[in-house]
Amino acid sequence: MSRGVKRRITIQLDGRDTEVSGVFHRPADARSLYVLAHGAGANMEHAFMSEVAVRLYTDGIATLRYNFPYMEAAGQTGRRARPDSPALLTATVRAAVTRAAKLAKDLPLVAGGKSMGGRMTSQAQAAEPLPGVKGLAFLGFPLHAPGREGTSRAAHLDNVMIPMLFLQGTRDALADLDLMRDVCGALGRRAKLAVIDGADHSFKVLKRSGRTPEDVMDEIVSTTGRFVGRVTR
Repeated sequence: MSRGVKRRITIQLDGRDTEVSGVFHRPADARSLYVLAHGAGANMEHAFMSEVAVRLYTDGIATLRYNFPYMEAAGQTGRRARPDSPALLTATVRAAVTRAAKLAKDLPLVAGGKSMGGRMTSQAQAAEPLPGVKGLAFLGFPLHAPGREGTSRAAHLDNVMIPMLFLQGTRDALADLDLMRDVCGALGRRAKLAVIDGADHSFKVLKRSGRTPEDVMDEIVSTTGRFVGRVTR
């Protein structure tokens, strides 16, 4: 491939009369592909998702962003929708990974995403390994609901046998940092916890922290890039 590619695609869910949109973004020098799922409240076009994809592109990492069915429907109707059932969400993850493997047969895959999208990816991997996926990268793993600390949402990670990266902010109300350390410690060498100082669940920082959004995004993308390089080399 002599030049970069960015194009919209459709992803058909296996055995279902359902398809969703995706954006495939591949640089000419791509060395891997990250299948990137959105969080519960924003679709694949959200500014955070777009910026992560653009910055990874400049680092030689291709991405496939995609919508879940409920967000695809919300885009057509203009109404806010509730997330699909876990079964449909994980089926979408699997369909997206399958599509990614066909779009870039020469590239190793990493999967994951923002918040809920990352958790659904790990649930899909725990149920049955995603074909060709070498590692999972979570951009804010939602360990628990706000004010309801616990680790039950991480129980399935015991069945994930590939490397995992957890990028977590110190102010994340959906992931108590001490609990995240316990979870990652129990997973042993399969898990790496990268702490983003001052960031909340959306990776926003307070002005008084002295850090800018650009500083935070640089840290997210550089850390993700190093992880992807390590697990796909």
